[in-house]
Amino acid sequence: MKNIITSLLLFSNVLFVSAQSVYDSKINTIDGVNIDFNDFKGKYILFVNVASNCGFTKQYKQLEELYQTYKNDLVVIGLPCNQFGGQEPGDAEEIKTFCTKNFGVSFIITEKINVKGPDLHPVYAWLTDENLNSKTSSRVKWNFQKYLLNRDGELIDYFYSTTSPLSTKITNQLK
Repeated sequence: MKNIITSLLLFSNVLFVSAQSVYDSKINTIDGVNIDFNDFKGKYILFVNVASNCGFTKQYKQLEELYQTYKNDLVVIGLPCNQFGGQEPGDAEEIKTFCTKNFGVSFIITEKINVKGPDLHPVYAWLTDENLNSKTSSRVKWNFQKYLLNRDGELIDYFYSTTSPLSTKITNQLK
């Protein structure tokens, strides 16, 4: 009987984990306003951990171009992170000013978060854990790694920093 109860508990835990969705996650914009991911149902979502002092920082321009091209069907979310080479040392105001002044960023920029380690943000826990996203497990290797979700909030794939936001690997998914 004990084994049956243990199996049921494990089974119900798996059901609970599988039922989780990115839409259940919480995060704030860089201005401290809570983002309701439910507002993005029916659109693709591209999550990108960003940094101001990285060799890939020029991708802000490409991310903005991608967003402007597909903004009726795509939400781009930049998530500042200082975990790779200390390349995002700024506070919220500095990051916001940098993004708008240098790249004309109009897509969503969030509060600074951790994308790995013990203080991993729940959004990235979902993006990087197959038990939560039901697709694949991954590890964020550097700034500007991208995670693309479909219109139903399901992970399509992730792309390393070296993949341009305008790459056909990404844009073909949006057509």
